[in-house]
Amino acid sequence: MLLDVTLTLMTGMATTFQIFILTLVFALPLGLVVAFGTMSSITPLRQCCNLLVWIVRGTPLMLQLIAFMYIPGIMGYNIWPSGDAGRMMATVVSFSLNYACYFSVIYRGGIQGVPVGQREAGQVLGLTKRQIFFKITLLQMIKRIVPPMSNEIITLVKDTSLARIIAVYELTFTGYSYMKSSGLVWPLFYTGVFYLVFVGVLTILFSYIERKLEYFR
Repeated sequence: MLLDVTLTLMTGMATTFQIFILTLVFALPLGLVVAFGTMSSITPLRQCCNLLVWIVRGTPLMLQLIAFMYIPGIMGYNIWPSGDAGRMMATVVSFSLNYACYFSVIYRGGIQGVPVGQREAGQVLGLTKRQIFFKITLLQMIKRIVPPMSNEIITLVKDTSLARIIAVYELTFTGYSYMKSSGLVWPLFYTGVFYLVFVGVLTILFSYIERKLEYFR
């Protein structure tokens, strides 16, 4: 019985892992773009980016999932493929936009946390803005953002369970479906073991990264 449940939950875990990876692939660079937008000297761009961050951070991710999945169809624009592929695409887009806005705030804090004097020193040395960013600002920013970024990424692991709202067959949905079909409650709670292992691996990974960045102290 335990082996059957484990194999079944592994299929849901594969979907959860796919959502997690794809969200990071798109959200990490998009968050940096949004961060630069919120710090832009171009007022309309800065205001638009700030408005986007405010809306996304101020509304539930569950509501955003539903909106991305169903509103285009209601308006007559079926932008998602039919079936599981369409639901997965809607999920990844929703998660990527949501986490990009959260990441943008972390990026902005990391960039603004670098002392202005260090950037000015780079200018005195004749470095270009690009060189100053990559050789001075970026490296120190990474050290500053690792703890809050790791917290958000670990939260992402658990937030993937919200994808069940639009019938994406992720880990929690798999456990719930098995519980309904078999009449057993423990398979649903057994999903917690998978989440704990996933988060445990990420915790070890981020602890290793933080130790590697100790040379910035």
